[in-house]
Amino acid sequence: MYTNDHQLYVANAAGKALSICGKMANRHGLVAGATGTGKTVTLQVLAETFCQAGVPCFMADMKGDLSGIAKEGRMSSYIEKVKDGFGIPEPVFAPCPVIFYDVFGEQGHPMRTTISNMGPQLLSRLMGLNETQSGVLDIVFRVADERGLLLIDIKDLRAMLNYVSGHAAELQTTYGNISSASVGAIQRAILSLESQGADKFFAEPAFDIFDLLRVQGGKGVMSVLAADKLMMNPKLYSSFLLWLLSELYSTLPEVGDMELPKMVFFFDEAHTLFEDTSPALTAKIEQVVRLIRSKGVGIYFVTQNPTDIPDAILGQLGNRVQHALRAYTPKDQKAVRSAAETFRPNPDFKTADVITTLGTGEALVSFLDEKGTPAMVEQAKILFPLSQIGALTEAERGEIIRRSPIAGRYDTMIDRHSAFEALLEDAEKAAAEQEEQQKEIEARKAKTGGFGALFKKVAVTAGTAFLTSLASNAVSGMTNGGKKSKSKTSAGQKALKSATTRATSALVRGTLGNLLK
Repeated sequence: MYTNDHQLYVANAAGKALSICGKMANRHGLVAGATGTGKTVTLQVLAETFCQAGVPCFMADMKGDLSGIAKEGRMSSYIEKVKDGFGIPEPVFAPCPVIFYDVFGEQGHPMRTTISNMGPQLLSRLMGLNETQSGVLDIVFRVADERGLLLIDIKDLRAMLNYVSGHAAELQTTYGNISSASVGAIQRAILSLESQGADKFFAEPAFDIFDLLRVQGGKGVMSVLAADKLMMNPKLYSSFLLWLLSELYSTLPEVGDMELPKMVFFFDEAHTLFEDTSPALTAKIEQVVRLIRSKGVGIYFVTQNPTDIPDAILGQLGNRVQHALRAYTPKDQKAVRSAAETFRPNPDFKTADVITTLGTGEALVSFLDEKGTPAMVEQAKILFPLSQIGALTEAERGEIIRRSPIAGRYDTMIDRHSAFEALLEDAEKAAAEQEEQQKEIEARKAKTGGFGALFKKVAVTAGTAFLTSLASNAVSGMTNGGKKSKSKTSAGQKALKSATTRATSALVRGTLGNLLK
């Protein structure tokens, strides 16, 4: 609850209000606890409090429960019992302005990005690639960038992989080895992504990060992501949220410490962010968490156990709410001790003992003071929300989506000219040029073949005439050289000459034809 004296009132410890310091709200936070201990209600109370202060928030709704933040709450027997103890004798129930999102576009406005915006590092993690395969993916992005090819959707990425594979020999000297096995592994990973619905996520229009920074009627707009289906693929979920954080970090200007943060980002099921994560990506996450506070953004990790968060990041989470932990096994007991040690001790109780006995809605709370020093841990009760606890009906959600200020902006997917189309055009152009060259070669052959036939015919005709003439002359000489009279031999000479001419012509045509083939 945002109070009249501008306090971010969150919890109460024996009549003492525990509030987050506005100037320190961007120093990040942690909400931890076992299943069923009240983490979701605590998240709703925190988000609602920031909303009332005019700070927009983003949160993932894992079970649909958080959608009730869009509807006015109502008095219950529990609230009636505890309201005086919280110093709120007359609670003013009110909804928060909400925009619903859904990566798959089913329970809210689609949230999309492009392959280029996601980048090779996050894509490698999303697809579970090894170091060698990640290197090939780096080459694909580099080649696409140098050739001015846009990587928007999955078919663009697949087309670029085919292009790089087909030109591996010429690219190898510049970029290194591009093995067909690595390309094949990436192609299979892409196929797996498509089966999980990632083809709807990688598309345009890409989500504008500034839509998360809306304020309506003096209240910060709550951006609620439907994540029940998304959580079926934890890597897609965590990679998507990490992309959002990276976009905020790279887009927003430096503002330093403000009276109130510019935005608060709740990362539910935060343990998924660090599972199977390479050291390089973990280092990047740590960098984003460390530096994004200077952009006025606070990150609040929500998880079951503080040990789910790497120590380098856990040390930067100054505002903490620890719900009950269970200690059924030696491993659980060790986790309880580790969680207790992260708090500044309170001499009135032993933190490790209290963690296991907290009831639902109770928590150990420690916030940073104005100097950035962690306050002594207190055993406290978390406030009740002023919006509805529990999910909206489908009709109520649909009505809010219909009246949304961004209705229609992202709903229709577009497919503009990108790497797939450019490479397809290049391939078609190369095929057309090759076909034209083939036609020219065939035409040249046809032209050369016609001239040769004509030459052969002329040569055979001329040769036949010449040799026939020689044969005729020879025959004439033979007959004239005899002793018989001209009158007696003239008929024989004519017959012999005619027969010789025919035989000679046939012989010459056959001989010259064989020579000129």
